[in-house]
Amino acid sequence: MKPDADTDLTIPPALVAAIQAAAEEEHRAPGDLVREALERTMEDREWNRIFAYGDARAKALGLTEEDVPRLIAEHRQEKRQAGE
Repeated sequence: MKPDADTDLTIPPALVAAIQAAAEEEHRAPGDLVREALERTMEDREWNRIFAYGDARAKALGLTEEDVPRLIAEHRQEKRQAGE
């Protein structure tokens, strides 16, 4: 986001106080703490999308978690046989 972009962010006063207290405790700037938390939230969202995709594909293929070791072993065997 560009520094001059319009943003409408509201942080409740109690949360601001908690952020400031945590930042002081960690000897960090409050903005750094907030940025890190937002980055982690966005990363978590992306991982959740990836996991949901994997779950949907496994369901579509009729695979379960118990199939994973067998599939890995089969894949490794195929690679060995192909000389990779």
